Amino acid sequence: MTTESPHWFTSSYSGNGGQCVEIAANLIPVHGIVPVRDSKRPSGTVLAVRVEAFSTFVDGLKAGPFHTA
Repeated sequence: MTTESPHWFTSSYSGNGGQCVEIAANLIPVHGIVPVRDSKRPSGTVLAVRVEAFSTFVDGLKAGPFHTA
């Protein structure tokens, strides 16, 4: 993804249920991406999400519940 090391953190809104994601916000200013990973599998796959898409996702979460089809 990049030569910079991501500094991972979990949101303070996350419960302690083990179903959390972690992001590395330190790569946003330079690379314009938000790395996202599963907190239960830190050595697993990392998704590199563009800042705009991540912001839209967070705005959607703040707007209310997601509905499944």
